[in-house]
Amino acid sequence: MTAISSRALINAGFSDTDRAKKFLESKELATVDPELIVRTMAHAPDPDQALLLALRLVDKHAQAVKIFADPHSAQALIRLLGSSSALGEFLIRCADGLEVIGSAPPTDFVPVNAATLKENLLQSVGASLSPNGHWIAAVTGAEARNKLRVGYRLALLSLAHRDLSSTQPQWVIPQVAAELADMAAAALEAALAVARAEAAEQFPEQEIDQVKVAVIGMGKCGARELNYISDVDVIYVHGSLPGISEDQAAAIATALCGLTARAIMVPGPEPMLWEVDANLRPEGKDGALSRTLSSHEAYYRRWAHSWEFQALLKARAIAGDKDLGEAYERMVSPMVWSSSQREGFVESVQAMRRRVSNNISKDDVPWQIKLGPGGLRDVEFTVQLLQLVHGRAEPLIQVPTTTLAIQAMSDTGYIGRDDAVNFDGSYRFLRLLEHRIQLSQLRRTHLMPRGENAQRVLARAIRGAGDLQHTSPEKLMRRWNETKRLVRSLHERIFYRPLLVSSSNLSADEVRLTAESAQARLSALGYLDPKAAMRHIEALTGGVSRRASLQRQLLPVLLDWFARGVDPDAGLLGFRRLSEALGKTHWFLGMLRDTNAAAERLSHLLSNTRFLTDLLANEPAAAAWLGNDSSLRPQSRESLLQQNASIIQRTKQPEAAIRQIRLVRRREILRVALADGAGLLRVDQVGQALSDIDSAMVDGILQVLLRADQDSHGKQASIAVIAMGRQGGYEIGYGSDADVLYVQRPVESADPQLAQEQAERVVADLISWSSKPLKPAIPAEVKLKIDSDLRPEGRQGALVRSLDSYAAYYERWVEVWERQALQRARAFAGDEQLAADFMNLIEPLRYGRGLDDGEIREIRKIKARVEAERLPRGADPNRHLKLGRGSLSDVEWLVQFYQLQYAWKHEELRTTSTLTALDQLAALELISEEEAHQLDIAWRLATRIRSAEIITSGRSSDVLPGSARDMEAVARWCGYEPNTGMELEEDYLRATRHARAIFELLFYGFED
Repeated sequence: MTAISSRALINAGFSDTDRAKKFLESKELATVDPELIVRTMAHAPDPDQALLLALRLVDKHAQAVKIFADPHSAQALIRLLGSSSALGEFLIRCADGLEVIGSAPPTDFVPVNAATLKENLLQSVGASLSPNGHWIAAVTGAEARNKLRVGYRLALLSLAHRDLSSTQPQWVIPQVAAELADMAAAALEAALAVARAEAAEQFPEQEIDQVKVAVIGMGKCGARELNYISDVDVIYVHGSLPGISEDQAAAIATALCGLTARAIMVPGPEPMLWEVDANLRPEGKDGALSRTLSSHEAYYRRWAHSWEFQALLKARAIAGDKDLGEAYERMVSPMVWSSSQREGFVESVQAMRRRVSNNISKDDVPWQIKLGPGGLRDVEFTVQLLQLVHGRAEPLIQVPTTTLAIQAMSDTGYIGRDDAVNFDGSYRFLRLLEHRIQLSQLRRTHLMPRGENAQRVLARAIRGAGDLQHTSPEKLMRRWNETKRLVRSLHERIFYRPLLVSSSNLSADEVRLTAESAQARLSALGYLDPKAAMRHIEALTGGVSRRASLQRQLLPVLLDWFARGVDPDAGLLGFRRLSEALGKTHWFLGMLRDTNAAAERLSHLLSNTRFLTDLLANEPAAAAWLGNDSSLRPQSRESLLQQNASIIQRTKQPEAAIRQIRLVRRREILRVALADGAGLLRVDQVGQALSDIDSAMVDGILQVLLRADQDSHGKQASIAVIAMGRQGGYEIGYGSDADVLYVQRPVESADPQLAQEQAERVVADLISWSSKPLKPAIPAEVKLKIDSDLRPEGRQGALVRSLDSYAAYYERWVEVWERQALQRARAFAGDEQLAADFMNLIEPLRYGRGLDDGEIREIRKIKARVEAERLPRGADPNRHLKLGRGSLSDVEWLVQFYQLQYAWKHEELRTTSTLTALDQLAALELISEEEAHQLDIAWRLATRIRSAEIITSGRSSDVLPGSARDMEAVARWCGYEPNTGMELEEDYLRATRHARAIFELLFYGFED
């Protein structure tokens, strides 16, 4: 025997050369030239696996050695064994398979027609025709299932043998997929024949023969593009001949359908083929397994969802009664192709998009061939969406098979020729990867293997027969990643590029849509006013300028991103406004072209938030921040104070200076909102940043007004502003008021009365100038309302007091509610030393002692009165974000209640921050960690929703949104997935329900 060198084995692709040498020397292969085997093994994707299976095959069936002795038949068989361990195991246990793979198939793939497959599988169960023309098997039970499954796997073995012998595997994929679908149809036909025979144990044979059943293939089986191993989606429809009641016919049909699936799926000596899935039937799992044709029609006309018609695009009669199946096809076809006109179609399209990524773990996304970005589902989504949009008017594209649909849409002008070629080629390559991965173990998977050796095997498996060119895992992964990028870009080019209708700028090959077709595409993706959208597109892309050219590059991507928002029309309009506001600036469109994150952020913001759209239109230069996270970081209070100081120094007119200071606030609120929308800030960081912005503005305006008054009346008083409430806790949202106290102190040698008068004038002007309209106006400004109702004696008390006056009041008159309010007091603006002295003054009031029993009862009474009196009439307490059950008020009152009781002996509780105090209460074991966690969730969610409402609508609201559209917009801002607004509502109601139960237990001392 010729000795085989390790080098020869390595060159052939073996990993374990020692084991290979032992196998080659075995007695089973003694009659075969080892050099021939090694040369042939170079064609196997996995030579180690192929050699092991070859040895076991010859050991089990000695006659198989003749196949290995012939170079041509050996190459085909070894390629099969090296590609599929599952089919190798089947060959070992089924000697009949040797006849199937005994000779080499032609290198040009030759399919087996559907009729032959059906005939062979019916013969496998000995089926014959009944008097009414139904196939009935001669065998039942385990024997029938075994014969059916062996017959199917022999057909599968033949297909894989021919597929793997093709020199152009990527280009025969549609034929292979079609034959797999035909095999599934034949298996279901034979299984139905077995079911008719087995049903005779439950029903009279004559009645069974009076019932007609048609099996409708759905999904990939219906489209004749099935995988090697895949669920087979079906819908059952039945009818009956005269002489049998409807109820009896339904009972028999249900039994036949169940027994059909059982023949395919139930465990046995020969394993199940695949899962038969009937969940696409009307009403899904809750619906009847089979319905009559009229029942199907009634359901689809009255109750069906839009997604069901999209699923029916692939419907095809594949087994059972041919006439009944074709009648079903004729019945659903008009509904499918008119579904784009149905209410809810846009939501259904969005659901189609979400299904691309649903139920995929984050770890699997980069490895997904089917569902990951640039995967098979992206191709199928684009093709099906175009078919549904344009198929109503163009019958030629009403085809279920993806590759045929791409060609049809190219022929009819809905896809450009080059794009169609690239899309088709990408789809075939991805399907080839999927087929080869599944063929290995006949296991349903869509994941690219992660191991280097498995990738090497796959790289060899996708080569054509006879191709021995060197390949590697690196080359495979590079080609796959290039294909994914191409698929993603092709979706945008194919769907959106034809909307850019400036014909002078389109090449001869590019698609030109009619106005009606273009508007239909926009409507399908959620644009409510497609005519206006087309006007915006024309305005942005018209002409031959560089700007128009850049817009034509950008808009296909941006239109897609706008369509994913709550309001695509507003997104496109906002983009037009922003583009026009920036005029001919070179950086804006260049940034969007070169910085993907900036373009996506902008699209998301414009299509989800009216508030930010208006702000950006008036601060267009701020769009530059979107390309750089560091530019979106909120500026510090110190930085803002320095900017205000510069404004005051260079601007002599008070009104002009105040206007500039308020413009700084508008700009910085926009910066915070952009960072918030980009996910760069937590809820507490948003509150901190907004409080700093308000503080800086109030401080700047106060300086301007005080300086002006001093010019007229001399320097009489220093003034400090003390933040209270949520402003004091750094917990405000967009559009929040500022609750404050004002304190003044006469300057040295000043008359106290004059000091008080100066302070009153300046504070009154401060309240006015912080929000009054200016000339010229500040568009899109969120004005700051300053509220001083928490001052001593409330609205009846002096607006501003001296430090001594505060000291006298607090010493004599302070009430428990005022002590509670002072828990959140902090220096906000104005004279820093005066503010510090005020904070020292109130320190004993806040933290000097706890609460006595009378004060505890008083606080509880006040809270109960607030709940009864301050909640707006007619408001649902479960939905009010500020005063409702378990909302902000409950959490904050509870925290302050504990601070009043325990902060005097626990310095950790001496904070104005609700969340910090909650953490410390749990750390001190005054409340449990779980209680603190539940209160934290409710508080954060309510705060987030309040901010989201003004961001998305431009209006402030303290009530959970009532309309589904508004709830969806708020949910998007809060980080929820599209079309999950109801989840946000449920999460909020659940969180506040838990928070309320905790509040009632810890505050009032009783359980709900």
